[in-house]
Amino acid sequence: MTATPRAIGVILDMDGVIVDSEHLWERSWRACCARRGVTWEADDTATVQGMSSPEWAAFVAAKLGDPGLADDVRRECVDLMVAAIRAGDAPLLDGAADLIRKVSERVPLALASSAARRVIDAVLDAHDLTGHFAATVSSEEVSRGKPSPDVYLEAARRIDVEPAYGVAVEDSGNGIRAAAAAGLVVVAIPNPQYPPKPDALAHADVVAADHRDALDALLTRLS
Repeated sequence: MTATPRAIGVILDMDGVIVDSEHLWERSWRACCARRGVTWEADDTATVQGMSSPEWAAFVAAKLGDPGLADDVRRECVDLMVAAIRAGDAPLLDGAADLIRKVSERVPLALASSAARRVIDAVLDAHDLTGHFAATVSSEEVSRGKPSPDVYLEAARRIDVEPAYGVAVEDSGNGIRAAAAAGLVVVAIPNPQYPPKPDALAHADVVAADHRDALDALLTRLS
């Protein structure tokens, strides 16, 4: 990272970087399909990770054999996620709060998430984190979800940071690809439950062992 310009902004993913919630998404998709007699497979989860809510809702509806169900699927799964978050089922990941606090004290901090806006707001409210972020962007607010760079480019725009001067923190393969495609320096904290494939991880500039390791990498880049 020392070969690149000093960063003046940082952008975080949410699911798997701030909160332990990836499994809740999988649970919501599985439950939605089960109610209609369809089995959700592990490969389906890998396919939709990083998609925006309109994109994964369309995928689930197609799997159910009725594309017209997309709006119902989206509403149902987001309702399940918000309820789970409010019930305390999406705890902060170890070290995430410290990373957020220390980085936001130094530079503008943004959020670029595949989650629906209602889910983002529920997470930040539940953990009293809203005030630390200068901007938050859901991929449902841009044209394409991850691995396309749209959500990261929009987050960088909102904090007035050129991508070459920004750093992203990601855990998933599609997220790493999206941040790299946006031109950001990428610090990866690989998700142990849904690990990024090697070809995706190769796009990361730093592969951190945990949040403390990632924070050290960020502070070095910000100094």
